[in-house]
Amino acid sequence: MAERIEQRLEDRIPELEQLERVGLFTRKEIRAVLKKASALEYKIQRRALRKQDFINYIQYEVNLLELIEKRRARIGYSFKKDEIEHSILHRVHSLFNRATGKWKDDVQLWLSHVAFCKQWNAKHQLSKVFSTMLAIHSNKPALWIMAAKWEMETQLSSESARHLFLRALRFHPECPKLYQEYFRMELMHAEKQRKEKKEFEQAKMDLGEFNYSEEILNGEMARIVYRDASQKIKGVEFQLAVLSIAKLFDFTQDLQKEILESLQSRYADDPLTWDYMARQELELGSLQPTEHTTKQKKVSEMAQREERCCAVFDEAVRAVPTEDMWKCYITFCLERYNRKTNSEELKQKRLERTLNVFSKAHESSLLPEALYKQWLQLLLDSSLSEKAVEVAEAATRHFSQSVETWQMRLQVLIQLKRDDVTQCFEEAIKHVKSKGTLPLWTLWVEWSEGTNSKEDTEALYQRSLYATTPAESVTMKEMYLDWTYRTGGYKKAKRLFTSLCENRPFSLDFFRKMIQIEKEQESCKMLHLREYYERALREFGSTNTDPWLDYIKEELSHPKGKPENSGSIHWRAMKMLQGDLVEDFISKYTLLQTGHL
Repeated sequence: MAERIEQRLEDRIPELEQLERVGLFTRKEIRAVLKKASALEYKIQRRALRKQDFINYIQYEVNLLELIEKRRARIGYSFKKDEIEHSILHRVHSLFNRATGKWKDDVQLWLSHVAFCKQWNAKHQLSKVFSTMLAIHSNKPALWIMAAKWEMETQLSSESARHLFLRALRFHPECPKLYQEYFRMELMHAEKQRKEKKEFEQAKMDLGEFNYSEEILNGEMARIVYRDASQKIKGVEFQLAVLSIAKLFDFTQDLQKEILESLQSRYADDPLTWDYMARQELELGSLQPTEHTTKQKKVSEMAQREERCCAVFDEAVRAVPTEDMWKCYITFCLERYNRKTNSEELKQKRLERTLNVFSKAHESSLLPEALYKQWLQLLLDSSLSEKAVEVAEAATRHFSQSVETWQMRLQVLIQLKRDDVTQCFEEAIKHVKSKGTLPLWTLWVEWSEGTNSKEDTEALYQRSLYATTPAESVTMKEMYLDWTYRTGGYKKAKRLFTSLCENRPFSLDFFRKMIQIEKEQESCKMLHLREYYERALREFGSTNTDPWLDYIKEELSHPKGKPENSGSIHWRAMKMLQGDLVEDFISKYTLLQTGHL
């Protein structure tokens, strides 16, 4: 091994001598490079190889290349690149080849090599990297697309890109993304040929030796790709994706028409088809020339376009009366309403239209639960509070088991300061199953804290402890303790803590809250703190290292603490903690002793 390393270091000497001779590096820097290279070489020649060692070596060589580049720019020296940079580049490629050969499954390693080749313009090497990578990772369509794009955009080789796409489709015959990018590539190729032909014609050159097929110029290859894909890939999303690509090219009107006809005939019942057709009305209007038109006329034209869109949507919800169709319609209306406009008349029209669509969807019993919240927010923003109350009530009738819907209704009533909030809370708790009611109880007690008397709030807290599931009651205990301390003081909080400790389960934060309360007192008693820590350890001492460490810190830092107790606490922790927690505790305890925790 030593001989091989010595040989590799000797191979570096010519480039290092050149670096020193031309003044890019000093003799001292050359020695430092050799020393570092020697250490890195030994690491990658070991019997048990580590990927990180290769990555570190590659990163060092890349940093060296960048440093040489900066120093060349500083002194204005651009010669001897074959003897210096090319030698380093060759070594980096060799390191990448060894690493990817050893860890073939690491895609990130392959992509790093690709990025390096692109950065240093190593086209010949990059072609080899893509070839090897695709042979190993042929199951990843994204890599095929990356290679084909490089061939098309950097190498300007449509033929190579097409060949790669065809190979990829043999492995992934039903991959929508591959077909989309292949379709795009064929259109780009057609556009490129159209531009070339136009330039030749403008220069009045003879096109005899150039074969420009009219079919290719009109995107016939892309049409073949689309037809083939349509037979294999079902779904309106693919059709719309291909159509959006075709619209980027100005010579694809016939192709767009074919895709659109296929979309309407094969997916007439799909909401996305209707959504696209409706939104087309906006674009059709925007294609008209808008020069020399007044603001009022522009507003009028926009209103007419939106009306045409809504007419299509109205037809759509009659033809396809589903939740998804109404969702598309409402989303469109909300998008238009949220667009900025200086015309109050247009904004009012958009608001009325949106509220009307919400109402129609609700009357059809096809308004999705998630959209009720947006409807309510729109009503509240528009100061239609009575209507908001009606809608919230209707929502809870439709989704009587939904905690989120009841929560939404209650928030509306609280915001409007209605008198029937308590009645609504009672109704909600009655309809919703006990599991999952925590958000309702937290909302109820928070509202009660600011509205009702202390006695009523306390009674509500007591009720919540029994009405919620044991796991959810943990949160209510924390809130109850915190509220009691804020409103009743330390003694009342301590009595409540003692009382609550009789009913499991607890959270660690429950004990931490009581410890914090004790610390806030002027006469903070260590005896009480020890009691709280001991209670916490009985519950969490075997599954959490934090209470042990906090207890030790308390004994060390409290004025009336006993530092000598930390040893016995440490011994108990080692006996009580389970599994890997023992090692975790030891490392944290060591940090605590050295003052780093």
